[in-house]
Amino acid sequence: MPSLLSADFADLGSAVRGVEAAGACCLHLDIMDGHFVPNITFGPMVVRALRPLTRMQFLTHLMIYRPEDFIEEFVRAGADSVTVHVEACTHLHRVVQQIRAAGASPGAALNPATPLSTVEYILEDIDLLLIMTVNPGFGGQEFIEGMLPKISDARRMVERTGRSIDVAVDGGVDAETSRRIVSAGANLLIAGNSVFNGHLGIAESLRELEASAASVSEGSW
Repeated sequence: MPSLLSADFADLGSAVRGVEAAGACCLHLDIMDGHFVPNITFGPMVVRALRPLTRMQFLTHLMIYRPEDFIEEFVRAGADSVTVHVEACTHLHRVVQQIRAAGASPGAALNPATPLSTVEYILEDIDLLLIMTVNPGFGGQEFIEGMLPKISDARRMVERTGRSIDVAVDGGVDAETSRRIVSAGANLLIAGNSVFNGHLGIAESLRELEASAASVSEGSW
């Protein structure tokens, strides 16, 4: 799944159309507030402006403090899925329920140093578990190899629930790391820099990533 964080912010419309034309069915939108992470991206107004341009699902990743204050606004803007960070939520279960009530699919994200135990008791309530494999805030960072066991542990946790919960990975995903990530148990790979800034171009970069992941196991893009 392409992440808009690494696209040309001066021409987001072309970026969205480009990845859809290349075959992507989902788009990852990183929302950053400059407090929870050391960067600022965009808010609901940009999501609303992009929504009419595509039929792709919008998976909105809120890297912000007090995400509960903005959930309904992002859903109204066109978010199909809303993922919040465990570290940013005082009452995570309540926030997850709020996302579902707003009409979106809820997800929970974990920073590299955050243990999986923090989501153990909400797995029955989420549709996506996002493992950060870089420290969030900026695109183009190097994949943290030490996260591979965490991905495997997340897959086992999810399988014990008997529910269809996506295990997603975000950070340093490219044609080389994707094989190890899928082998570890992820089924949803989020790639920004390797898609939008690769020398092959958007369409060929997506095909390369998909082929790499499929060489291990079928991934979701």
